[in-house]
Amino acid sequence: MTLDATSLQVVKASDARLKRTDRSRLASFGLHATLIIASFIAVFPVFWVLVTSFKPDARAVETTPKLVNESSLDNYSRILAGDKGGFLTWFGNSVLIALLTTIIAVFLAATTGYAVSRFRFPGKRGLMMSFLVVQMFPFAVLIVPLYNVLLTLGLQGNSFGLVLVYCTTAVPFCTYMLKGYFDTIPMDIDEAGRVDGLSPFGVFWRLVLPLARPGLAVTAFYAFLTAWGEVAFASAFLSAADESKTLAVGLQVFVQQNRTEWGHLAAASILVSIPAVIVFYLVQRFLVTGLASGAVKG
Repeated sequence: MTLDATSLQVVKASDARLKRTDRSRLASFGLHATLIIASFIAVFPVFWVLVTSFKPDARAVETTPKLVNESSLDNYSRILAGDKGGFLTWFGNSVLIALLTTIIAVFLAATTGYAVSRFRFPGKRGLMMSFLVVQMFPFAVLIVPLYNVLLTLGLQGNSFGLVLVYCTTAVPFCTYMLKGYFDTIPMDIDEAGRVDGLSPFGVFWRLVLPLARPGLAVTAFYAFLTAWGEVAFASAFLSAADESKTLAVGLQVFVQQNRTEWGHLAAASILVSIPAVIVFYLVQRFLVTGLASGAVKG
């Protein structure tokens, strides 16, 4: 007795329904309750920052917090108008640094990851081991040696110097991620490209790289976040002038010695998070695929 395709689909659907109904009502209630509580814990701080961003500084922190208390858009208007520091200047600096870091880090990581995945050369294991060792050091330990390097190169206080610093932290992780993703792409594609007369770089650029878009999306997102919200390196390697500050460093003007402008700080935090949310929205459909594929081989 044979089963056609329709019968097989019905059997699979029935098995799936049986598996879903194997869980008792109590277990199902506990699972959903746990997910709801976890979601609330994750979302509530962001929601409260959003609520606080509409309140004046005097009403932002109260003994009996209220959801709406003299709420308005004054905090946003004053920040964007430049009454509370050069927010738009900081925004432009952050966008420039984050984009340069993303482009340079992804290009270096993609070419390095492809070379390590496809070719054998002296020092291959040492190179990957050095990337792994770099990831083990906390950022605070690297500030002094990186400061001396930038001082020697004449890039201290320069935005491009900060881009190079961010690349030192983003490239190792991105290389490991893309190397694992390139390992999942069949070598037959490379061989077919060489038969058609493509150079090794031509195979990489025209054949392999388009197939690695999910992995590139993950690494680009990581590199962007590395540069967008980082504070320690930006505070140490940029000058104190407002014209060179990034957003993460500029937000410190709202935290003074004797007073914190919570309303303005919350509003600025919401504005800072918008570009990261946009980038996440653009690459979200690649994230799961890229992370899963990049973790298959290391």
